[in-house]
Amino acid sequence: MSREDFKNLPLHKKIQKLYIDGTFVVAIRYYSYKVNLYLLGSDYVEVFYNHKLDRIDKIDFLNREHTRMKFYLDQINIPI
Repeated sequence: MSREDFKNLPLHKKIQKLYIDGTFVVAIRYYSYKVNLYLLGSDYVEVFYNHKLDRIDKIDFLNREHTRMKFYLDQINIPI
């Protein structure tokens, strides 16, 4: 599945794809979110879970230029 195909999936299908084919890597806290990082093939995918609303708000590919990278790099080694 291409990145574009994954991006176009509805949220529940993205969740299913990560559950079946993804590998959990690490979780971080980021503002009001718990962000779970998964490895899907050779791509990293972030899942933004909102505790207050008890829901997943967003699933998207990791932006390696984002400031969140420092939180991941403190815990694991991600090839940049």
